[in-house]
Amino acid sequence: MGLLDAATEPQNLATAGVAVLCFATVVTLASPALRRDQLEARMKSVAARRDELRKRSRAQIAAGRSALRQEDAGLAKQIVEKLDLRRLLEDPKLADKMAQAGYRGPRPITTFYFCRLILPFLFAALAGFYLFAVNGFGLPTPTRFALTFGGLGLGYYAPSLYLSNQISKRRDSIVGAFPDALDLLLICVEAGMSIEAALQKVSGEIGTRSIELAEELALLTAELSYLPDRRLAYEGLGRRTAHPGIKAVATAMIQAEQYGTPLGNALRVMAKENRDLRIAAAEKKAAQLPAKLTVPMILFFLPVLFVVILGPAFMRVQDSQKHPQTISAQDARNSKK
Repeated sequence: MGLLDAATEPQNLATAGVAVLCFATVVTLASPALRRDQLEARMKSVAARRDELRKRSRAQIAAGRSALRQEDAGLAKQIVEKLDLRRLLEDPKLADKMAQAGYRGPRPITTFYFCRLILPFLFAALAGFYLFAVNGFGLPTPTRFALTFGGLGLGYYAPSLYLSNQISKRRDSIVGAFPDALDLLLICVEAGMSIEAALQKVSGEIGTRSIELAEELALLTAELSYLPDRRLAYEGLGRRTAHPGIKAVATAMIQAEQYGTPLGNALRVMAKENRDLRIAAAEKKAAQLPAKLTVPMILFFLPVLFVVILGPAFMRVQDSQKHPQTISAQDARNSKK
């Protein structure tokens, strides 16, 4: 019981939480130096996926079938289908959100619905077990039940929060490197390369800035060569990124191919607009910085400043109260000098 009591001590839990946060900070700062190059692996996966689709298409055409949808099987799918979770927890935009987060195919959707079913009960069970069996922190029973039921809500919204976080991180990575990718694409197109060859070339070059954008451009190249309508490929790029600047570029490419207008002029204008959007976003963040720094300065900077300024005076007052004769003699010697 001594080990259990030590593990449930609030002070020990706080210490463990601080240790975890420090470790996460160190890992976050060191991750750019320790991260391996994933560009080549992702490009190989996109190429392998394209070859797989081509082979599957030929095999299904030979067998008299035409479906290319990925098969989804397993316990999660069986539970989702038996409980009809797709209808009960229906989210019409879930497929687009999964694509924006980089998850493709039916399996991530099934996993999302399965997690939304399981996590509320799991979080509530863990919270109830800890509060009622391990350490209740002296809370009354109704408060414990309220916190346990709060675990239900936390578990229900946890998959959505994780998905939103992945979408935000992926979109920031794509948008940050997209104007440079448009400049490279413009150079390739004006040099006489086709749009497919230019996209393939840019996807290999921009991978050092954004692996996600390189993956999207490689996927766009595969869809341009595979889909029956090239318009669907450009619309798919705009839907997967969900950014106004990228959607405008996709629309410009569709109109350039549909009406035969020069693609170079459209890319030049779109590159300038996307760069202006990025500068405007940076200026907006800079304008919000003073308001965001107000609370940290009040909580962290001002107390330290007061300690540095008033600390020596306070220590001198304490010394004068404890040893008044010594302090007066020192002041007298200083006055004589």
